[in-house]
Amino acid sequence: MTANHDPDLFRALAALSSALNELPQPFMVIGGIAVIARGVPRQTIDIDATVAAGGLDMARLLGVLQPHGITARIPNALEFARQRQVLLMRHSPTGTPLDLSLAWLPFESEALGRATPVDFGGVHIPVVSVDDLIVLKAIAWRTRDRSDIERLLALHRKTVDITSIRDTVRQFYDALDEPERLKEFDALVTGALASS
Repeated sequence: MTANHDPDLFRALAALSSALNELPQPFMVIGGIAVIARGVPRQTIDIDATVAAGGLDMARLLGVLQPHGITARIPNALEFARQRQVLLMRHSPTGTPLDLSLAWLPFESEALGRATPVDFGGVHIPVVSVDDLIVLKAIAWRTRDRSDIERLLALHRKTVDITSIRDTVRQFYDALDEPERLKEFDALVTGALASS
């Protein structure tokens, strides 16, 4: 399913944007939608977003989402969110899965401040910056994430701050006690920049 031609995805994105705009907390779109919004063609069937968790009343958040057709897709979604820092939701009218991460870390707060509005198929949404998106993809480090990093670097190589990105990625890998992953990241970046 290509996001660029999926009306259900646009409907779900518009509903999420409308709901989260009712809250005082900043939010932004991340994940596959952000990759597409930043110019890289790819497929996605879900929506990933993050919202500042400081001062966020989770019950109020659910109350804001529900009138827009966004409901929990698992039992005990609030308890799961308190444990895992992600609220697993679904846009019921379209069946689109929505993962809403709760942002607590300083990096996440700073990234929320750097997000910029993007017109995504007529839906105006704040989207994570390219640099911060690469960091998030480096943390997740699945096959799709590595491919996204390569394609983002190929497209934005003249504007990204590789030194700053690498420093942030290194801090996360150290915190995760996986410093060896930095060599893999460096190799991916070197290859992506060399081939673009």
